[in-house]
Amino acid sequence: MSFGASRVQTETIDFSLKNVSYQKFGKTILDNLNLDFNSREIVTIIGPNGAGKSTLVKLLLGIKQPTSGVIERRAHLKLGYVPQKFVVDQSFPMTVERFLKTLSKPFVQDIFNIEPLMKSQIFSLSGGELQRVLMTRAFLQEPDVLVLDEPTQGVDIMGQKILYEKLISFQETSKCSVILVSHDLHLVFAKSHRVICLNGHICCAGHPDDVQHHDSYLDLFGSYTHHHDHSHV
Repeated sequence: MSFGASRVQTETIDFSLKNVSYQKFGKTILDNLNLDFNSREIVTIIGPNGAGKSTLVKLLLGIKQPTSGVIERRAHLKLGYVPQKFVVDQSFPMTVERFLKTLSKPFVQDIFNIEPLMKSQIFSLSGGELQRVLMTRAFLQEPDVLVLDEPTQGVDIMGQKILYEKLISFQETSKCSVILVSHDLHLVFAKSHRVICLNGHICCAGHPDDVQHHDSYLDLFGSYTHHHDHSHV
């Protein structure tokens, strides 16, 4: 199986952002975003810490509402979500098996090899084990759009590679859309159809082959800071 990026031709739009901004405590987190997310597309969102990546994800999911502008969602869109942080209350014991059964979905295919973890308490899992469980739970939802906010956080390099390969395999099989927030820049180009560089606003966006030659991206890749011909307010 090839994991190289390809250009996706699609006429169906899952999300359409029109002049979307978000402010918190008087500070502008996201400013005037105009952006479409197409069906069956793998989009990776990158940017420095504080760029608004997680905020954008929460706006798409409806967890947060834009301060101004409009987000249009395709009707009957079914979402799967793996958050950046998943807080486990150790005073409330729950096994992996019970956690997955809360979805009332049959556990058919053990994509991430979590069968040995089924009787383990959620709070006892390592970072990598927890991510495998969260990814499995998201896959079981059979989403139209799978939204992943730093899904390999706390996972070693080999585990990251396996997670991404499983993700791509799932996307190719299910034909779902994937929106991925990631710092794993070395994997972005091989896995994504489109890359969005965010830093409060859209600095550059497009197919990986195009974005990797953009001045803003080259600066971002080298130092994780943008140096370009427009200012951040």
